[in-house]
Amino acid sequence: MKLSQKSVSWLVILLFVAGYGLLAQEASKTSGAAIFKNKCVICHGADGSGNTPLGKQLQAANFHSKDVQKLSNAELHKIVHDGQANMPAFADQLSDEEITQVVKYVRQLGKTPAAKK
Repeated sequence: MKLSQKSVSWLVILLFVAGYGLLAQEASKTSGAAIFKNKCVICHGADGSGNTPLGKQLQAANFHSKDVQKLSNAELHKIVHDGQANMPAFADQLSDEEITQVVKYVRQLGKTPAAKK
């Protein structure tokens, strides 16, 4: 069976789109938002305010606070990696790239208004 040039072109495009879709799906699994939802929400809350029962008990950081937002990305990365005060270290659970994605997501959360307490 001989394929025409047009058929081959469409086949290449289809394979590219399918491959890109799989890569995007895999990337979304490790997005900062997905990791945050899986690892951080229980203490910091979906809005990053720390206004959860466990967050209040452990005095979880409020990502909207000036104290958190003034920290550099490297400082936030180190806190997630090594832990600090009541926050456990995540070095054994998250790769450096995943921690970087979480830090980016924390920055986004810090730009949105916190939910009223």
